[in-house]
Amino acid sequence: MTRLLHIGVYPGTFDPITLGHLDIIQRATRLVDRLIIAVATNTEKTPLFSLNERIHLIKHELKSLPLSKGSEVLVKSFDTLLVNFAKKEGAQVLIRGLRPVSDFEYEFQMAGTNRTLSPELETVFLVASEKCQLIASHLVKEIARLKGDITPFVSKHVAEKLKECV
Repeated sequence: MTRLLHIGVYPGTFDPITLGHLDIIQRATRLVDRLIIAVATNTEKTPLFSLNERIHLIKHELKSLPLSKGSEVLVKSFDTLLVNFAKKEGAQVLIRGLRPVSDFEYEFQMAGTNRTLSPELETVFLVASEKCQLIASHLVKEIARLKGDITPFVSKHVAEKLKECV
């Protein structure tokens, strides 16, 4: 008997990928057989890193991340509605990370919208680990611009790349 492959999509801009993102990725691999990290092109934001640079940084970080045994993690870009991308990939679940309460209202609204557009697609929220609750990419970039210490928030490799471009 063939077992159904559970596929999840973890979307984001990942500009840059933080320790908080990595925490959610690692924990999500316990929930799905295949996790697709969906890197948004997001024309409304002005990313510091290009799409290709963000994908490269994510792939670099995944090399040293301990993932759940038997899980597969892919990194793909998308420039369409998230629900359409998820359908195309055969996903059943959207993975979203929650930090402070301020995230909840936006995420709740997005989950409802996605459910209206694609009722068969579930949204699963993973609450950020205690050590990652205050990490946000936009804050990391601001700290880096002001020459502050970003090592509590990103890997050494990402910190080096940030310092090169700010």
